[in-house]
Amino acid sequence: MFTRIAPRYDLLNHLLSGQMDKRWRARTARELQAILRRADAVVLDLCCGTGDLAFALAREAKARIIGADFSHTMLVRAREKSAAAGNGARVVKFFEADALRLPFADEAFDLVTTAFGFRNLANYEAGLREILRVLKPGGTLAILEFTEPPPGVIGELYRFYCRKILPVIGGVISGDAMAYRYLPKSVARFFRPEEFAEQMRQAGYAEPRYVLMTLGTVALHLGVKKL
Repeated sequence: MFTRIAPRYDLLNHLLSGQMDKRWRARTARELQAILRRADAVVLDLCCGTGDLAFALAREAKARIIGADFSHTMLVRAREKSAAAGNGARVVKFFEADALRLPFADEAFDLVTTAFGFRNLANYEAGLREILRVLKPGGTLAILEFTEPPPGVIGELYRFYCRKILPVIGGVISGDAMAYRYLPKSVARFFRPEEFAEQMRQAGYAEPRYVLMTLGTVALHLGVKKL
């Protein structure tokens, strides 16, 4: 599915979010500045897609940034964008990899991030464990994900947009209606923020917390690997 929508993926991300996706990624990078500005830090952006979060991190970073995704077509786009964007983006290296079986050593990274990709994993518990494996003790996990607002006016407007309007626009522009029907369904069945914080705690992360953005439609989940 992601291979099919790769050519229009960036356009639709920006269009369907009203350009807010850029702000969400920039906010994430600001939250993680303490790690990103360390010259000795190594960062993995998992399920990186076409690289937008990796590039947002790189703009704030002295750290080494690595992107990984299992969609070859998405990575082709990421590498093209990296080559075209100049020195700030060239610090990012991209690798083709399965998030549930990462080709990296234990305790390799100071920070692992992922934006709007974690909910697509086949097994969330296994994904959290694999990220924990590659994090250094004291390292940070940051997962940026959509979340449904609670019942109320905002929540109902959000669900109407996601279920009725977004699939039509996404399907017409991408040529893949199924992919943009999948998107709101995947958000609806994903954990609520407090539920996911508990999942992180059970997987072995310390200090799980989340930051809500844009009227509770997006959450940045944060946790630390125990020392």
